[in-house]
Amino acid sequence: MTWVNQDKTAIVGVGATDYYVRGKSWPRTINDMAGEAILKACEDAGISVKDIDGFAYYSTAGAGYLDKFDTASLMETLGMPNISFSATLTGGGGGCPGAIGLATAGLMNEDCKYVVTLMALQQLPQHRLGVVFGSAAPNPENSFLQPSGLVGPGHLMSVLARRHMYLYGTTQEAFGEIVMATRANTHNRPKAVRKAPLSKEEYDASVMLADPLRRLDFCLETDGAVAVITTTMDRARDCRHKPAVVHACAHGGQREWGRAFAWMGMPDPYFASSGHKFTADRIWAQSGLSAKDMDVALIYDHFSPMVLMQLEDYGFCEKGEGNDYVLAGKIRYDADTQGGVNGGVPVNTHGGNLNEAYIIGMTHIVEGVEQVRGTAINQVKDAEFALVSGGPASLPVSSLILRSA
Repeated sequence: MTWVNQDKTAIVGVGATDYYVRGKSWPRTINDMAGEAILKACEDAGISVKDIDGFAYYSTAGAGYLDKFDTASLMETLGMPNISFSATLTGGGGGCPGAIGLATAGLMNEDCKYVVTLMALQQLPQHRLGVVFGSAAPNPENSFLQPSGLVGPGHLMSVLARRHMYLYGTTQEAFGEIVMATRANTHNRPKAVRKAPLSKEEYDASVMLADPLRRLDFCLETDGAVAVITTTMDRARDCRHKPAVVHACAHGGQREWGRAFAWMGMPDPYFASSGHKFTADRIWAQSGLSAKDMDVALIYDHFSPMVLMQLEDYGFCEKGEGNDYVLAGKIRYDADTQGGVNGGVPVNTHGGNLNEAYIIGMTHIVEGVEQVRGTAINQVKDAEFALVSGGPASLPVSSLILRSA
């Protein structure tokens, strides 16, 4: 089953602001940062902002869950004359790669010519993603979560991680290896928030926030904005850089895992998983590829155990074998060979949400584009295919395969 829109669109422009430690972007605004990212993406693509005629959002057009994107405001801010496509996916960070599929849908329907997908995030002291459930108004789900001390996403993911440890013998050493392996990729990245080398002793000394998750198992809390521009292949060939071809894109999920984030009611084996298996099977079927064909994997890493579970769901290793796969060094990037280690696939060569910045998945798309362009800072040699995953937090989740032109 080949995806009907396979290789018909491409990402042609990427742009980003600086990344700020949470709260340090003030007095900038969401629109200010979003506008800067869009203009930089236009410059990267070699087009005018007046050429943009579409928006493909995710997270229900939520700007970091704390604000909402308004197409009219962005048009006014940037002087866009008209828009013929504006749509959004549901879900949180799980919709990030899927928004490129949404852009593709608008382009293939000839509703638009150049589509922006973006995320801007600004966390002020009174608005933090890390305690979002604890500060939420009571409802049937929150009335279960709050008395149980499950006040933020990390607390919920800790329960899934502990279940995986119980079922498969997964160890905290594997979580630490994920953090250290991806930290090793940020020393040469000017925008990265965490660049200092990380030792096992330093990881082990990190405070336990939600057993078994230490502070360093949690993603960063950052401010900033990232935008990418998608267009059709015929237009992409006239843009400034080699296009990153959209080879496949899948968005969705399985009902049993949909109970995970707030209900805690799904059965095994779904409980001890990332919830990506259904979507992973779809994207491999669409593309005719498998995990072994990927040259680099940009895995959504809001919490380190979710990387391990996604590696299993996407088939980089078998279910329950993530611990040994990670500890064998197979997610590491080898700067000397510009490739993987021990037959593995480099994961999050940009440092990811854990170490570079957390802009709800958009930095992963940028890294995927740069890898297949051949312009990444930590370039994987001859990278042809890059997998980008989004989520999991709640359903739906999504994944994207970018191909070198």
